[in-house]
Amino acid sequence: MFNLLPHHYTALVVGASGGIGAAIIKQLLSSSQVGHIIAVSRQQPRIVDPRLTYLMLDVSQEQGRYALKKELAAQPIHFFFNAIGILHNKAQQLLPEKRLDQLSVENLTQTMNINAFTPILLLAALQDSFKGVHPSVIASLSARVGSIEDNRLGGWYSYRASKAAHNMLLKTASIELKRLNKQCTVLCLHPGTTDTALSKPFQARVPNEKLFTSAFVAEKLLAVIAQRTPDDSGTFWDWNGQPIDW
Repeated sequence: MFNLLPHHYTALVVGASGGIGAAIIKQLLSSSQVGHIIAVSRQQPRIVDPRLTYLMLDVSQEQGRYALKKELAAQPIHFFFNAIGILHNKAQQLLPEKRLDQLSVENLTQTMNINAFTPILLLAALQDSFKGVHPSVIASLSARVGSIEDNRLGGWYSYRASKAAHNMLLKTASIELKRLNKQCTVLCLHPGTTDTALSKPFQARVPNEKLFTSAFVAEKLLAVIAQRTPDDSGTFWDWNGQPIDW
């Protein structure tokens, strides 16, 4: 599946119980190349395989990130996939804002924390696992609406801003990590509109052919990742292998 990664490589998937995270794990397990997958989520996924280890942690909290760092103990990670993200939360009355007067500090803070701060703080906590000379691919879910160049419709203030911040933070980390490991590749990925809980309230206007299953998205994203090299580190791609402007 990944020509640049060794046989029996170690993978880390964060957000493993979500639609895309679980589908990524299933796709990875379909290949004999993967040796061990560490799956991290707040809920235990329903996949059983001897190559799979579950860690029930909330990595949006410092104690969760510390526990993951302690568990890994600086072991080399060859493939890291971040699938965590937030767009809405009914219990917290969090919805994408259509107008300026819908903005609140609470919603901006929550969305930015999950979508931008948590991924980069994870990289900071786990950087010892990416240092060295081993090939390492870091892939994190972003969204096309995080592209400033592509923003022609407006709205969705918190989500757009959080994904734009996510992209800048990952781009910046790619430069530092390249100094620590020349074989490190950092990628931001747009999965398209996927039939998951995240997109569920907003699917009504999505044409059937543009609403993808998690399995389809996982297969496509892994194919895109497999085509990238360290020369592509710090770039932004869609599910169909097309680059996206920042």
